[in-house]
Amino acid sequence: MTDNTASNPVVWFEIYVQDMARARKFYETVLSKKLEELKDPSGTSEMWSFPGSMDPKPGASGALCKMQGVPSGAGGTMVYFGCEDCAVEGARVVSAGGMIEKEKMSIGQYGSIVLAKDTEGNMFGLHSMN
Repeated sequence: MTDNTASNPVVWFEIYVQDMARARKFYETVLSKKLEELKDPSGTSEMWSFPGSMDPKPGASGALCKMQGVPSGAGGTMVYFGCEDCAVEGARVVSAGGMIEKEKMSIGQYGSIVLAKDTEGNMFGLHSMN
């Protein structure tokens, strides 16, 4: 993709949870961000949104990834949250009830990541450029 005016391909994500209060507390603690209730017009789900804009640009970028020990299929999609320094948010994961899978590690010119699991067993990533 060389067109700099194009938006990134991902425009929305959902992380499925079983205990909304527990999951909200976890993400609000780790990311130090307040989630806001998002009304579902159909009334079939409870949703709390991460801070963001519904403006389609720039969206979120993504990639297909093959990583040893990480299966595809159910649970085969990874969401990365942007951070100033992913070690800061990573340091909050365990005390918020989650687990660290991989401590901060370099991904070369693309910065650094932390891999963690939330209170619901979902794997997610934290990303920073340092």
